[in-house]
Amino acid sequence: MVRHAALFANKWIEYYSRQLGEENVYLFIDGFDLELPANAPRINYMQEAHIAYPRVKGDRRRAHKISAFARSLFDRYDVVMAMDIDEFVILDPSIDATLREYLQLDFNCLSVSAMGVDVGQHPDLEAPLIWEQPWLSQRQFASISDRYTKPVIAFEPLTWGSGFHRVKGKDYTIDPNIFLFHFGLVDYQVTLDRIKNENNHWGWSFHNKRRLQLFKKIQANTPQEGDNFMRKAKHKLVKNRSWWAPNKPAPLRGNTIIQIPERFRKVL
Repeated sequence: MVRHAALFANKWIEYYSRQLGEENVYLFIDGFDLELPANAPRINYMQEAHIAYPRVKGDRRRAHKISAFARSLFDRYDVVMAMDIDEFVILDPSIDATLREYLQLDFNCLSVSAMGVDVGQHPDLEAPLIWEQPWLSQRQFASISDRYTKPVIAFEPLTWGSGFHRVKGKDYTIDPNIFLFHFGLVDYQVTLDRIKNENNHWGWSFHNKRRLQLFKKIQANTPQEGDNFMRKAKHKLVKNRSWWAPNKPAPLRGNTIIQIPERFRKVL
């Protein structure tokens, strides 16, 4: 579902069309007041009236709506993915398969979580993003994130919680070869401009302040070697749970900043 994120929408459509086929990509346009993404007519898109909600209520409504729609897709599909417009499920380039081929393997579980890689601009070392060029060739740093380690891949009908962070009433399985790259903070100035346009008095203020911490973390921490830290992080994300949310990973502690491995640079 997309609203006020045109910079991400066309990239999202292009990437998933290439990975899965245009006929298998679905997008909700949240508001008749929005211009359609330029390549939306190539895929399945549905436009509906925008209803303003506080952030938490809006996230719950969106998760409920997308879950119901995803369940209907299992009449025609064996695998369904759901994610935000700035999230890209990427198969490790070292695997000799396409994402579509890999997802047809027997996972023997209800859903699969992709390890969260929260990409941000280094304020001192990296220039503003050139949106038309490959993004990962312009960004070196990311935080390995429990929040973006999401069960976005479903093999059976299910119900996602807010933001697709968990599957209601079910455990999670993290696949070592699938990553969820979050690009919401890929450009510092664009992030600031977008925040100014959001309805901060409806529950967005604290959320946005938390998001902006990524830039400071990238600036302040020495990046760790990506592959080694991701292996350690996966073990922690599988093992550590919070008592109030046992069906999603507990927050990672300490320095979670990595240098993104070179092999990802040409993927997106």
